[in-house]
Amino acid sequence: MENCDVKEDIFQKLEKCLNERIMIFDGGMGTMIQKHSLSEEDFKGREFRDHPHSLKGNNDLLSITCPDIIYDIHKSYLEAGADFVETNTFSGTWVAQSDYGLESQVYRLNVESARLAKRAAQDVAMETGIERFVAGAMGPTNRTLSISPSVEQPDYRNITFDELVDAYTEQARGLLDGGVDILLVETIFDTANAKAALFAIESLFEEGGYRHIPIFISGTIVDKSGRTLSGQTGEAFVISVSHTNPMCLGLNCALGAREMRPYIETISVNTTAYILCYPNAGLPNTFGDYDETPAMTAEYLSEFADGGLVNIVGGCCGTSPDHIRAIAESMKKYRPRVRPESIHNDYMLLSGLEPMYIGPHTLFVNIGERCNVAGSRKFCQLITTGKYEEALVVAKLQVESGAQVLDINMDEGMLDGMAAISKFIKLISSEPDIAKVPLCVDSSNFAVVEAGLKCTQGKCIVNSISLKEGEEDFIKKANLIKRYGAAVVVMAFDEDGQATTAGRKVEICKRSYRLLVDRVHFNANDIIFDPNILTIATGMEEHNAYGIEFIEATRMIKKTLPGARVSGGVSNFSFSFRGMDLIREAMHSVFLYHAIKAGMDMGIVNAGCLPVYDDIPTKLLELCESLLWNTDTDGTEKLLAFSQTVGKDAKKITVSDEWRMTSVEERLSYALVKGIDKYVVDDTEEARLNRTLYPRTLNVIEGPLMKGMSIVGDLFGAGKMFLPQVIKSARVMKKAVGYLIPFMEKEKQERMLDSDAKDIESAYAGTIVLATVKGDVHDIGKNIVGVVLGCNNYRVIDLGVMTPCEKILQTAIEENADIIGVSGLITPSLDEMIHVAREMERVGFHVPLLIGGATTSKTHTAVKIAPRYSSLAVHVLDASKSAVVCSTLMDEISRAEFIEEINEEYEEIREDHYDSIKDRKYLTLEKARQRRPRIDWKNSENHPVKPASLGITIFEDYDLSKLVTYIDWKPFFDVWQLRGKYPNRGYPKIFKDQTVGEEARKVFTDAESMLQNLINKKSLLAKGSIAFYRAQAVQDDIWLYNEDGIHIETFFGLRQQAEKDSSCEDPYYCLSDFIAPADSGLDDYIGLFAVSVFGVDELCQEFKAQYDDYSIIMVKALADRLAEAFAEEMHERVRREYWGYNKHECLGAQQLHKIQYPGIRPAPGYPSQPDHTEKLTMWSLLQADDIEITLTDSLAMYPASSVSGLYFANPKSIYFAVGKITKDQVADYANRKGKEIDYIEKWLSPVLAYDIE
Repeated sequence: MENCDVKEDIFQKLEKCLNERIMIFDGGMGTMIQKHSLSEEDFKGREFRDHPHSLKGNNDLLSITCPDIIYDIHKSYLEAGADFVETNTFSGTWVAQSDYGLESQVYRLNVESARLAKRAAQDVAMETGIERFVAGAMGPTNRTLSISPSVEQPDYRNITFDELVDAYTEQARGLLDGGVDILLVETIFDTANAKAALFAIESLFEEGGYRHIPIFISGTIVDKSGRTLSGQTGEAFVISVSHTNPMCLGLNCALGAREMRPYIETISVNTTAYILCYPNAGLPNTFGDYDETPAMTAEYLSEFADGGLVNIVGGCCGTSPDHIRAIAESMKKYRPRVRPESIHNDYMLLSGLEPMYIGPHTLFVNIGERCNVAGSRKFCQLITTGKYEEALVVAKLQVESGAQVLDINMDEGMLDGMAAISKFIKLISSEPDIAKVPLCVDSSNFAVVEAGLKCTQGKCIVNSISLKEGEEDFIKKANLIKRYGAAVVVMAFDEDGQATTAGRKVEICKRSYRLLVDRVHFNANDIIFDPNILTIATGMEEHNAYGIEFIEATRMIKKTLPGARVSGGVSNFSFSFRGMDLIREAMHSVFLYHAIKAGMDMGIVNAGCLPVYDDIPTKLLELCESLLWNTDTDGTEKLLAFSQTVGKDAKKITVSDEWRMTSVEERLSYALVKGIDKYVVDDTEEARLNRTLYPRTLNVIEGPLMKGMSIVGDLFGAGKMFLPQVIKSARVMKKAVGYLIPFMEKEKQERMLDSDAKDIESAYAGTIVLATVKGDVHDIGKNIVGVVLGCNNYRVIDLGVMTPCEKILQTAIEENADIIGVSGLITPSLDEMIHVAREMERVGFHVPLLIGGATTSKTHTAVKIAPRYSSLAVHVLDASKSAVVCSTLMDEISRAEFIEEINEEYEEIREDHYDSIKDRKYLTLEKARQRRPRIDWKNSENHPVKPASLGITIFEDYDLSKLVTYIDWKPFFDVWQLRGKYPNRGYPKIFKDQTVGEEARKVFTDAESMLQNLINKKSLLAKGSIAFYRAQAVQDDIWLYNEDGIHIETFFGLRQQAEKDSSCEDPYYCLSDFIAPADSGLDDYIGLFAVSVFGVDELCQEFKAQYDDYSIIMVKALADRLAEAFAEEMHERVRREYWGYNKHECLGAQQLHKIQYPGIRPAPGYPSQPDHTEKLTMWSLLQADDIEITLTDSLAMYPASSVSGLYFANPKSIYFAVGKITKDQVADYANRKGKEIDYIEKWLSPVLAYDIE
């Protein structure tokens, strides 16, 4: 046969071919299968015709049920010029096959697929005289080790490393037994998954009795960010998988050849492996098809070949035999890439999400030490108390402070080290700012080390192993570390103990080096020696030279053990001075100054606490030098004495009034930007009196005031000012304008409304009418939008809350509005917005309609609102976007293009929405009920607790001061659009955020001041009502009884129907599941509550008269927080007193906000029961109207600062979302409630799984 001698082994054959020409991979298997339009019966065949699951789409199964089709596809690619065909096993693991219930067929699938491909390859080789090869395809599975499938649980994984290894082992065994020539780990979107596959393959080669065959590895760059789905760059990916010495490395899928070029080039220059590239036929079009012709794909890949980037090319999704034929023909004129003999000589290569190269000229590498439970009391406390999110802050600060590698140690007697390190590393994976650096998995327990290695996708460091347990144990652990793809720290320990002298340190390190390099075949560049940094100045004379011994050992290791690095735990050096941080930090700096000179490459050190050597005070420096070099027998005592003299520097903040010396225009601008209203009236009057510059009062607004607000708008748009600052600026502006209005009115009268006269409206960029729609009383967000638009020179007419549609439209006509904006918080408001759009269409409006509010979305606007209005209806995400949208709509040039773009985008959204409804699967209501949660009501732990008393309890004037400690401040900062970035999300961490922290602190200070003032003056009044009733579940409903056992009311429930993942065993919930059923023989109970804060409207009127938008928003935000705090505090009292099912509970505010207590308090209109009409039943039972907490027509609560809900005490009760429901449940629900289906559909429209129009 041509090109390859059959007598050579597979490695030699491929090496020879790859050096002679560019070889060709096959194209898309799925693409060709789709062309056959196979039915369910085709997929099942005779053998699986009675299989209980649908098997359509399980392409791998066709190797058994339709082998001729798969054989023909293989043969067509080979005849088109492919040198390699991939087995039809992309989903050939039990993980993927579990979706079809075919886990038991996995080994057989792989064997049969391999044999089919091998037969096709041999047949075509016989026909053509050119040997062909079979690559055993091992796909990524549909699970991921690095990414949580749950946004709420970033540490959750739906698969483990060991499970993936098991799955890949079975697959690889089948492929090898079927006779493949190569194992191809492909389409890698998560490197951790690939490492599990590689671990399985290496284990089979080393321990399973299989001969080594070549390994090909192909990653997937998911978009133009140049990263995998799990976040790694191309360089980091190469480093992470190169420990297996793959013959080929490359990329496939996701992108077309044109888009893939820069990323394949990155792979090419960073590996000594041959380069493999098989892209899609371009990017998919809107219908998911591929438009790139064979000639186009061949042309793009020719550019790769011409640039010397590739050794193997082929096709992935969308490619056919015609593509492969064109590619094969085009490659004939190009030479293959010349594989480099070596890359990054003398470099240690590590990776997190990003690569790290440690070479001869690399500066000292800081390994962050504070994520160590043995070395940091703070970190230990956070981990042992389960505060992992706060522990992440420690990690983030280490990286920000200069740690290039992050050491993680969970060795603590009362801690489950394996679980703790796994959880923490998984959490790190969700934080790119931390995960970008390599990790150092640090433990004296090798099981903990392995647990950590199984969670890392990058190439990390293991700290540590040693000869303490002998050579056999040392080699076993080293082999495993190599298989996991990590570098290793070796301690200077052996069977005789810890080395303390330079000679012993070097002796042990030399012995370890030879075992690693000669026996384990460990890359010398991946070896790090820790010759033991031991504590000096302990009072024992023999310890005084430990620093010298380490430095000398370092010098000898670097001289005699090529490639090896030297590290150490620096904090050990100064341990005798613990508690004296200034002294310890200086000692570390001095020690490192000399150790680095001797060749120390890296060290575990608190990167943020290392003073510069030259900045250490002279006296302290001399003492530290003396101690290190052991030149003064009294050195320890002298350093202790010096430590008593160290003081702390004080910092003073000075406030300057220099800005008051500038021109009046500059003063007004400064006051507006800084939000200072102290002098604004005086400065405004000074400008008004300058008739030369400002002949009319209006000119003051048009000139310096608008100029200042323009600066504010620019700064806000650029993210350099924050919402609280903008609102303060608006307050200053309103104060200035309010002062000028009487003068302008007088001038207007004097001109007798001359036809040429300008009025104040002419100074604005446009007129916008804003309103909270009918039935809704929430307006904080709308108020903020109004302020932001006002700051951008718009005339804003705010109609307030509960605004009928006719008033909105009438005002827009009267005020000649350029734009209308409507908002709402509760779901019934969505229907009212649809009504507004319809009415605008009927009346003949053409102005844009802006949609905003917490319950709104772009999808709802596109699907439900925009089709009802032929002019533009557009969703505006938040206040910061409103000015941009409005300015675009007011610009004649950009307006048409913007409208066209929105219309096109919304059309796509509508198509996607209706497609998703068609594809979504639901259980019937009956089946969902069959899969309800099963609570063992016979178990005494689930027996209901009777409340202390049944009936209603009213609270007329609740003490607000009791509620302050229950306030959850995070939503307060959300109102002000102040959102800290990790690790400074939430309260009080937000104050540390570099971007918004200072402003958050200011707003919080203002809030505390106002809150105290409100409480002291009793400006707000808190009222509430709670009630408890006997209850029993009757299917999906909860029946309530009076004390005589008579049925008095019913709470109707809705049950989840959206089909859950086949691997998910979660039940289908309804709230009634948490109440004992009628046939249990148990009396159960349910609670209700409604709490509210009164007095906000009156305060807002006072602030409005003072043009004080800032205080209006502040008091509304505080009232909302107090109402939520009232609900939280009352729920605690219910659990401890009024119901008493958790009498001894003692939780802090943070624990309460994280719901670390038994029981729930869901509310109608929210995910667990999306029907707002259930509030009517609640209000009847609570008699809430008696304390003036009322419901609007849309069932919003008034006052707006109100919270209501139900109390469930069952320890098994959880929060859940009902999600979408189908017609059968709607009909059943309507029948149970005695309502028409139309009525129910109106109130449940946001959760309907079908379109009612």
